[in-house]
Amino acid sequence: MSEIFSDLKKPVEGGDGIFVIRNRDGSNPRKWNGIQYKVGMSAKNVGSKKLSMNVATIPPGGVAYAHIHVDFEVMLYILQGRVRHEYGPGLKKSIENGSGDFIYIEPGVPHEVFNMSKTEPVVAVVARSDADEWEHIIPYDRKSEK
Repeated sequence: MSEIFSDLKKPVEGGDGIFVIRNRDGSNPRKWNGIQYKVGMSAKNVGSKKLSMNVATIPPGGVAYAHIHVDFEVMLYILQGRVRHEYGPGLKKSIENGSGDFIYIEPGVPHEVFNMSKTEPVVAVVARSDADEWEHIIPYDRKSEK
């Protein structure tokens, strides 16, 4: 596990209160739950205590499978593409968003995210009020609440 954290520290520049990660090459080296992520900032590489932030890509036709953020908020800004969130108990509600949209997800809200295009990726800036990124996310079974 410490190897993963040291890899996340490699692109970090600066110190003494200001840190920078330059992600100009367009690569998405990390994957979680069907989503590709650029190396962003979190407790793992800049010592953040309350925030994490990165850029997420859902490949064409991809899905970020149903999950719940436990005790933290998420805000997204869609840079490219169109998504559909199915959310709430049983994932019975739905909302569509596209480039230029901001999205706020309250803690504990079950949701699943679908890239609506079979040819174009969805790219979004993701900010969390949890410095640990994915460690406080749990899977959600849409059949668990009917």
